[in-house]
Amino acid sequence: MTIVTKLEAPPQIARRKRVAAYARVSGGKDAMRHSLSAQISYYSALIQRRIEWEFAGVYADNPVSGTKDSRAEFQRMLADCRAGKVDMLITKSISRFARNALTTLETVRELKTIGVDVFFEEENIHSLSPDGELMLSILASYAQEESRSVSENCKWRIRKMFQQGRPNTGNMLGYRLKDGKLHVVSDEAGVVRQIFADYLSGMGKITIAKKLNAAGIPTKNGGPWLEVTVCKILRNVKYTGNLVLQKTFRQDHISKRTCINRGELPMYHVQNSHEAIVPRELFESVQQEFSERSKKYRPKAEQHPIAYPFTTLIICGKCGRHYRRKHNNAGTKYEKIVWICNTFNRFGKAVCDARQIPESILETKATEAGGLDGLFEIRVTGPGKLTFIYEDGRVAELSWKNPSRRHSWTEEMKQEARDRQNAILEGGGKRHE
Repeated sequence: MTIVTKLEAPPQIARRKRVAAYARVSGGKDAMRHSLSAQISYYSALIQRRIEWEFAGVYADNPVSGTKDSRAEFQRMLADCRAGKVDMLITKSISRFARNALTTLETVRELKTIGVDVFFEEENIHSLSPDGELMLSILASYAQEESRSVSENCKWRIRKMFQQGRPNTGNMLGYRLKDGKLHVVSDEAGVVRQIFADYLSGMGKITIAKKLNAAGIPTKNGGPWLEVTVCKILRNVKYTGNLVLQKTFRQDHISKRTCINRGELPMYHVQNSHEAIVPRELFESVQQEFSERSKKYRPKAEQHPIAYPFTTLIICGKCGRHYRRKHNNAGTKYEKIVWICNTFNRFGKAVCDARQIPESILETKATEAGGLDGLFEIRVTGPGKLTFIYEDGRVAELSWKNPSRRHSWTEEMKQEARDRQNAILEGGGKRHE
């Protein structure tokens, strides 16, 4: 007699939904940074409290505008969604996700096609719900119009201040803006006067920056002194007690591109609006010195810079400056082309200790990441770490290291080393001086 034993199939364990959150603030002030930190903590706790959810992380951009598609964390989030790492996204509101209606709808529709739900807390909308897209279309357009309205109101307020001869910002060394007027900060004013005096004595902008860094004198924002920082001070007419208002303007509320005012809008010149730090005569002497030095070095300045494939693409994760191409040991057997942080190249590792990257390694890693087509930027995120960010949202994080020195030796170099060693042996083991 045959005995048949019936085996029950084990119950299927439902896979937990992988949930992530997206957070963003628009400004870089301390209060905004605290707000971003609070959002990250809130979403981390919210997701991890739900036993049916699996925490997939929080993506946070700070401080950038919601109208920009180049947000690094936003692009990394999209890349993870495309890679199947996320099932659902939570964000505070449509305006936090993006204030550009087209960007919002295109992104949500793409995520919908790959089965990723987006939940907007304030509007209480799930993008995968039947009426989700209709509501999103209406509310995203509203958010974009609200952004435009806020932008126009800010422009109107600032232009009214300019018409009254009042500056809209006082974020400059030597002054504090209080009650609509610039007031001198005495210790900072001394630094400004010294910069003007050093330049007229013959020192260059880079030399002045190095001197200030060596003396431990802080900049207005607490960062290192750079050539451009010194140049802005030497060119700023506010130090003479006069104002020139509306020298620049924002192109629109979407791109937020800053344009130089070349007659598109009125400019306002206000004389004796506040206490001067440097006399007008000294300021004019510095501007004349600028002109004289420019004439002296004009042949070099008029040469058009050569654009290489990685030009303007590589950004230092330590100081935020771009990398530039450098030819090390040109014309020698140790010749090598590298890309180096501008700050490190000019001021040394005391200001920024970012490592230089051989061009051959950059080319190899760019190929591994997906090529140069559509590449938005390359971020040097740490020693031996590169993050390639593409315009379509792809993100590739790659590691690199310098090859062993022996691998970089040519046959000629190896033969020279052998000859030197043989000469030492033939000479009785002593090196020839």
